[in-house]
Parts: sequence; structure tokens; C-alpha cells
Amino acid sequence: MIEVKANLLRGSTFLAGETIEYSLIFTYPNNTNVESRSSRDAVEVLAWASAQIHCQCTVSEARVRLPKSPLPTQAEVVTATNGSTSFLPNRGEKGERGMCVFSSVPKILFCDLQLSPGESKKYIYRETLPMDAPPSYKGQAVKYSYKITIGTQRVNSPIKLLRVPLRVLVVNGILEMKKQSEEQEPVTPSNPFLQEEEERPVLEKSMQILQCATSRRGPNYYNITNARGKVCKFCLFRSSYRLGEDIVGTFDFTVATIPCVQFSVTLQSEEVVSDEYCCKAGQGCTTISYTKHHDFCLHTNKTYMALPIPLQITPGFVTDIVALKWKLHFEFVTATQPLETHPIPADQSESSTWRGPIDMQVETMVWDMPINIYATNPLQASCSATAGTTANFVVF
Repeated sequence: MIEVKANLLRGSTFLAGETIEYSLIFTYPNNTNVESRSSRDAVEVLAWASAQIHCQCTVSEARVRLPKSPLPTQAEVVTATNGSTSFLPNRGEKGERGMCVFSSVPKILFCDLQLSPGESKKYIYRETLPMDAPPSYKGQAVKYSYKITIGTQRVNSPIKLLRVPLRVLVVNGILEMKKQSEEQEPVTPSNPFLQEEEERPVLEKSMQILQCATSRRGPNYYNITNARGKVCKFCLFRSSYRLGEDIVGTFDFTVATIPCVQFSVTLQSEEVVSDEYCCKAGQGCTTISYTKHHDFCLHTNKTYMALPIPLQITPGFVTDIVALKWKLHFEFVTATQPLETHPIPADQSESSTWRGPIDMQVETMVWDMPINIYATNPLQASCSATAGTTANFVVF
């Protein structure tokens, strides 16, 4: 019996283009029963161990119709990974549904590992994710899921597999930055005595792109009106946000010509399937609501809203099959008739109480405003991950 302890060295969330490091410790625990056996019989032997990363795409047959060859087939994936050592997710009785859209080249960790009682061996598996990989996403029509598959086998025993889930975030623009850096020629003359500047890691480049995209502050004002008049003036300080940030905006009702009774703002996602993959013509998008801000604003001059962006959601992205967009959904409940004014006492020593009407004729107007949601630092996103970073299994 050999115990295997697997551990992701830096959380379970990574950016596309980053290098994943996975630690594997193989241990032969001490056993008093082996004292009477010879030293040769007491040694445990593992024939081999290998690791590989897969991205599995699962679609809803009611919403997505795949062409004959929309994505790489299993034969193509096997050919790309030298099929003899590839752990295909669809293979075997416990194979996963869907299609494998990305499969890294399997790496052999060791062959013919011999362990004595109480001995341990540690191995590090490293693999770089492609920059054009799709993000981890679980929607109504499409699901993209990443897993690291660890396989090992004893002689004359079945293969033991361990699948560990990963979360991959994509930063829009990182691939274009890499192409520009490769195409750009150095303008300074080459000097053999100067040390060449090392290329910055992907994480640093991605954080620079996110900082530039989400730090631009320019208040945008919107006059919200309906057929009866002006409802309010809304101000949004910026339109691009990162996961974990708060969407803050202000409402000014002093410019209103009709009374607004209450309003609500909801963060929503729109999942749009490409026309060539839709099951039927005119198929609409799927809208899902997340955080919501609700407030009563009758006789209110100014107020604000704050919507937190969950760390668990997927930033906006576009693939051949589906596109994910984000928006703010506004609902304003306005009165259709003027309300009775409340008389204010002339003498400050007097007080009066306003009592709202029993019945009120109202109508609801809706408004959608698109926003951009980007990824965040994977270390921060890992704090909300439900999947653990460690796993243990036993090879008999």
C-alpha cells in the first residue's frame, strides 16, 4: 500500500498563460507486519505515474446544436498527445460527458519507483496553460471545466486515477500583448556586456492590463426618463470592474418631474449562443440575476446604490459557441398621478406627520446598462473557491 498526497502549491485558481505547479508525495507507511519479511519483499514498487490537464466542454442539447466537427475530436486529441499515455476524460466506465477542447501533453513523473517502509518521494508537476484557453464557466447552455488528472499503476494492478478540479480565469488582451512584444524589435543597439532583461511573468502582465482597464474613472451621467417625464439623473463612476469590487452609483431625484416610489438595481449576466450553434432560429439569451440593491425613494432627493461583484462568477468572455455579457438591470416604480403635497407648518414649534395614500396608481419602467467585468488576482479568487487544494488517495 502506497499513500499519495497531492497539493496545489498556489491555490486552485489560475490565469490563462500561467504555469501550474502541483506537488505529489508518494509514501510507503510503516507496517509492523513487514518486519518478518525479507528486505526485498518489503519494498513497494510503482510502475509509473503521469499527469495531464484537460478542459472538458459540456453543452445542453436543448440549447446548443453542435456541427459535425465543431471542436477537436477524440482521435485528434489522442494524436496531439501521443495517445498511449493520455488520460482521456471520456475513456472508461467513469468517463465524463462532453468533449475535450484542451488536453496538455502528458508528462511522466517517474518509472519503476521503489519505496521502503517509511520512505517518501516528492515530485513536482508543472504545466503552462495556453493563453487562448476558454475560462472555467458553468452556464445554462455551455460548461467549461478544468481538471488535473494524476494516474499511477502498480505492476499487475489496474490504473489508479485522481482528478483535481481547477478554475481558470481569462484576461482579455494578454494574448495581444504577447504578440506585440514578439513583433516589436529592440530599438537600442545590442551590447554583449549588458544583461538581457528577463521577460515579465504572465501574472504581472495580466495585473497591469486589469489595472489599466478598471482604474479609469470618468463619471457618466444618464438622464432617466419615460413617456410622462424625467425620473432621475443617474451617475456611474466607471463602467469596468474586477471580481470582488463594488459597483457604486448615485441617484439624483431633485431634477425629477414625476415622483419615483422605489427602484431596484440587479447585476445580471446574459449567455448568448452563437447563431450557428443555436437549436432554433430566434433563440433568445439566458439571463441570470446575482446581487440586487433595492430602495424606497419617495420624497428622497439623493441616494446611492452599491452592488458587490461575487468572486465566484465568470468575467465576460467570447468563444466560438457562447458569449457571456454583463449588465445592470434597473426597475423604477413611478406614480402615474401627482401626489398631494404635504403642508409644512410656518411655526417651527409645530409639527406635522405625512401619511401616505392608501391607494396609488403606479407603473414600472425597466432599463439595462451594459458593463464590463474582468478577472482579478487569482490569489484573491482562490479565497472563495469551494474546491480544496489537497487530495489523498491510496494505491493498493
